[in-house]
Amino acid sequence: MNATPPISRPTHTPPALPEPSIKLSEGWHCLHLYFRIDQAALRQLSQEKIAEGREVLAHLLDPERPGAPQRLQTSVVSGHKADLGLMIMDPDPLLIDGVRQGIRSSPLGSVFEPVYSFVSITEVSEYVPTVEQYGERLRHEGASTDDPAYAAKMAAYEQRLPMMNRQRLSPDFPHWPVTCFYPMNKARHPAANWYTEPFSVRSSLMSEHATSGMKFAGRVSQLITASTGFDDWEWGVTLWGRNPAYIKEIVYTMRFDTASARYAEFGPFYVSYTMSPLQAMEHLQI
Repeated sequence: MNATPPISRPTHTPPALPEPSIKLSEGWHCLHLYFRIDQAALRQLSQEKIAEGREVLAHLLDPERPGAPQRLQTSVVSGHKADLGLMIMDPDPLLIDGVRQGIRSSPLGSVFEPVYSFVSITEVSEYVPTVEQYGERLRHEGASTDDPAYAAKMAAYEQRLPMMNRQRLSPDFPHWPVTCFYPMNKARHPAANWYTEPFSVRSSLMSEHATSGMKFAGRVSQLITASTGFDDWEWGVTLWGRNPAYIKEIVYTMRFDTASARYAEFGPFYVSYTMSPLQAMEHLQI
């Protein structure tokens, strides 16, 4: 009796996996870090130790120094939550953490008490429309593909989109005097669960939200970083303003959008004023 021939099974070659790495395939790591000045620890240091510490930190926090992270901004915080704020971005998260470790191990390390941090990464949101989706939105709003204005809008968006996405993934920091950071979630309440809404609904609500923000172009710059799986909140929002009043105005205005009024949950707000490291230490009387 002949043996049953073996079953021939198709072989599938699994896709090649990228090499393990702590760097992202695109985008940067981001760290917001806030410190309070321990006045008792400061009093215990000699003037020589304080002067040495100031010199070390002035170099460590200098965004132009060799080996500095891609983005490094220092600010002094308004209110009792913190005294000094740092925002640091780089493809390498350990280079970012090196700034934190450098502060801790500096002659002034005992003086800078960390009180809050937020870990996130840059992203291009799924709600940013592709060129095709943008055209579909224009047609939904009543635009005709035969209209020269339609073609002009499509061409302008196609040209603008790569630049906007680069700014989302590897952003420049505006040289404006005031900045505000806060974390946020989308609600999961039974009566308002963002994650049970269809994508089309969520996309439409975020489009309305983005339109509100665009009204502040030239007065406020916004960066949203993703923190799902990295921190206790889902996103971090960083705002830079030409004037403090614009920060209040944009947050108030956008809270009336359904995406915010119905579905947004907010964490603590940190408002601060950008300075050089030496200016910040002068202001903090170190």
